[in-house]
Amino acid sequence: MSLRPLLLATAALFVAGSVHAATALTLDDAIRLALERNQVIKVQSYNRPIARANVLTELGRFDPAITFRRTYGEDPAPAAGNGFTDDVLTSNTYSLALEGNTPWGMTYSLGGSAQRTGGIYNEFANQFSTFGGISITQPLLRGFGFGANLAGYRIAKADRGIADWLFKGTVIDTVTAVITAYSDLIYAQESLRISRRSRELAAGLVEENEKRFRVGSMSESDVMQARARTATRDQNVLLAEQNVRDATNRLRQLIGETVFPSNPEHLMLEPVQLTVPTVDGAVDLQTALNERPDYQAARLGVSKDRANRALARNQLLPRLDFVGSYGYNGLDPVFREAREQVADRENRSYAAGVVVSVPLTFAEGRGRARAAKLRLRQSEEDLLRAEQDIAVEVARAAGQIETAAKRVEANLAAYNLARQALDAELKKLRAGTSSTFLVLNLQEEQTYADLNYQASLADQRRAIAAYEQVLGRTLKTYGLSVAAQ
Repeated sequence: MSLRPLLLATAALFVAGSVHAATALTLDDAIRLALERNQVIKVQSYNRPIARANVLTELGRFDPAITFRRTYGEDPAPAAGNGFTDDVLTSNTYSLALEGNTPWGMTYSLGGSAQRTGGIYNEFANQFSTFGGISITQPLLRGFGFGANLAGYRIAKADRGIADWLFKGTVIDTVTAVITAYSDLIYAQESLRISRRSRELAAGLVEENEKRFRVGSMSESDVMQARARTATRDQNVLLAEQNVRDATNRLRQLIGETVFPSNPEHLMLEPVQLTVPTVDGAVDLQTALNERPDYQAARLGVSKDRANRALARNQLLPRLDFVGSYGYNGLDPVFREAREQVADRENRSYAAGVVVSVPLTFAEGRGRARAAKLRLRQSEEDLLRAEQDIAVEVARAAGQIETAAKRVEANLAAYNLARQALDAELKKLRAGTSSTFLVLNLQEEQTYADLNYQASLADQRRAIAAYEQVLGRTLKTYGLSVAAQ
């Protein structure tokens, strides 16, 4: 991964793999730690070298090999006219050749062989037969062409691309999850602050009411109302504290922590600077189609099915192979003489022919070809479905951006009005023209308005992160890139 230079300045905030008490953590820090230590990313990162190894395996099918063969045999056979009841032929064969396959289907063997034979009929005298040249088998129908012989390589190459895109998708999902968890923790901390502030307001009202009760300017009922609301708000604080602990551990898991205490250390977060993206439906849809890892992986899946279809169609053909050889022979009781006959090209030898094999029913080939054709159609239809889903997701994410902005504006206005109403009601209470009940209600309305405002801010941050994720440009937005392998 390559990160923005800003991240380098904050690299020392975490030591020995644990978050310490009151640790300052920026969003860039959290993203960097997730990229370095998140287990999901670590597990998925192995798929890329595995896919590259598979490509190498497929290419290795065309590597030539030096092959040495040595055989010995005895062949008892009836003899005729030589005075023996039967005969025993012995043979020793040696061969050394360079053999291999070509991407268009031809198999070849380039080299030489020597065979020593003897039998009772010649008192086991040596007779050497030598050959040097080339032999080939070239399919003309089934097994011919790049489509049939490079199918495995093309599929492996597509799998390599799919592994790259899916890894990028994992990184995007993880970064988005970190942004969301960071935002959730900010909201949880703000909710705790608001809950504590609400309790402080209620406790302050209790204190004021008790003073007025002691001087006889307020009833005991007003004091009890304020105390009851304070006890209720104590519960809200406890729930908010638990939410902070849960949100902290969720973020710590994403950034690679392995220990999750029930009371984790406090994280001091920085406010996230919101940059609302410009929404352009047509442009954004095309961006999503170009950048979305899942869509690009689906396109490569179609390429795999096309390669399988080409192979299946080729295998439906009958087998018609051209076989041929060209070289020179040698024959002599002395091995050196037989070998020199080959070297001197004294006895030319060649052969040519065809091998035909026609299945009676073609059932196997027809079944595979039909299944491959249907799988290709299925993947093409699924790609169209993916395009429709992406179009809907982009439209929905764009709508959430707009809605979130309006909610922030509306909730901010509601919070300001609630605060003004509470201030006015407090003045009336101190002047003796209001009641504790009304003040307590307005305090809660201000608390709810503040919570709604913070919730809308959190939702706006999530909406922006989701929009970048839907378009597939999260890494670009945060100055990140997936390193090539």
